[in-house]
Amino acid sequence: MTQETKPWVETPLISSAALSKAAGCKVYLKLENLQPAGSFKSRGIGNYLLERIREHDPTKPIHFYSSSGGNAGLACVTAATTLGHPSTVIVPYITSSLMISKILTAGATHVQRHGNTWFDADTHLRTTIISPTDGTDPSGIYVPPFDHPNIWAGNATMVEEIKSQMEERREGKPDVIVCSIGGGGLFNGIMLGLDNAGWSSEVQVLALETHGADSLSQALTAGHLITLPGITSIATSLGATRVSQQTFEYGQRPNVRSVVLSDAEAAMGAWRLADDERMLVETACGVSVAVCYDGRLAKLLSSKGFRPEMKVVVVVCGGMFNLTSSILGRESPERHDVVDCALCGG
Repeated sequence: MTQETKPWVETPLISSAALSKAAGCKVYLKLENLQPAGSFKSRGIGNYLLERIREHDPTKPIHFYSSSGGNAGLACVTAATTLGHPSTVIVPYITSSLMISKILTAGATHVQRHGNTWFDADTHLRTTIISPTDGTDPSGIYVPPFDHPNIWAGNATMVEEIKSQMEERREGKPDVIVCSIGGGGLFNGIMLGLDNAGWSSEVQVLALETHGADSLSQALTAGHLITLPGITSIATSLGATRVSQQTFEYGQRPNVRSVVLSDAEAAMGAWRLADDERMLVETACGVSVAVCYDGRLAKLLSSKGFRPEMKVVVVVCGGMFNLTSSILGRESPERHDVVDCALCGG
């Protein structure tokens, strides 16, 4: 029997001396920025495509469709190309030419622009292109960006790897996992992975968002799911105005803490990682890195008895698609101030 091709890879778990020193404990980085599509979404969306291929009639053609002009769309195209199937991405007009170029280079059959928002593009895809009644390709397969159990199961493989990699180091289990939250696909996968590993009651999860993209934090405060009126954060990859129901339910578990930082802190996390580990990541990832600096982690974990031997895994979830010099700021003795200035237009 031939081994099934997987459109994602096992990523390194590295010990970071610089972040450990800054945080005052043992910090490990799970390098999901090294996935084929440049983000953790290669896992979840790749697994979703595999499941659809397994259940599909092999005598009929298969074509995947995504409405994401960001990491999810790129992951869909990269996975579909790896698995030998065509893919199309419908994006809003606000999608940058750079991202469209990346999607086409990854192997997309077609990229079509429609509408001013993701909702417009998604609605057009569902009602005009893959509608089972009057769509132009009624047999096309829709690929959701985050809200599906197959996607969460794919992302849960990250925890399987962390468990194996920590055991190889004879380090046992991590005390804390830090991850960013957009719609919740990554977070849901981590929580599912912890359940599968038997770690749910022992491993703390810090769920990071930025102000202006904090749909989970606001939902937890309200006690019910809420929809943000819009996304005002520069961390656009966290730009889900509403998290999934499963994310809201996981967020209420006692081992989860919702944390919201500013755009300036997220940008600081991105440039500090570039300085300390020579990795360029987007601000949606930088917000998770930021907790390792300036005593934030010690404060967040003070109730858990923060100590130098604590083991913290930070998920480096994705690459540098929205990283610009105006966000990073130029070299300066007070670089954080430069970032603040850039963000406020000064």
